[in-house]
Amino acid sequence: MNTYKTLVTSVAAALLLGSIANVNAGSPMSSYMENALVDVCKSAQSNNTIRFSKAVDSYRLKTKTVALKVVCNGENIADFAANSGALKTADRLNKSIGDVSIEDVALNNSDKIYVNF
Repeated sequence: MNTYKTLVTSVAAALLLGSIANVNAGSPMSSYMENALVDVCKSAQSNNTIRFSKAVDSYRLKTKTVALKVVCNGENIADFAANSGALKTADRLNKSIGDVSIEDVALNNSDKIYVNF
C-alpha cells in the first residue's frame, strides 16, 4: 500500500510539473513584439542611425533599454551591429549606455573598507 501511495504521489507531482512547464513553453512572444524586435535588429544592422532612431521611436522604446536588453541572433544588439559592419549604429548604442570605468573606482583610496579579524 505504501508503494502505491508513493507511485500516485510521484505521478501527480510529475503531471503538475509537466503542466507548469507546458504553460511557460506554450506562451510564445506575440507577433507584434516579434516584429518590433526584428525591425529594431534590422535597423541596427543597416548602419543608418536615422532609420534606427525611427524604428526605436516608432515602438516607443528607449535606446538605452534596447542597448541593454535586446539580443539579435544570440548577440547583444551593439555587438550584432558591429559584427555586421554597422559601426555608426553600434557606436550610438554603446554611447547610450554611458561610460563606466573601473579605474575611477580603483583610484579613489579613501573609500576602501578595511576589515580586521
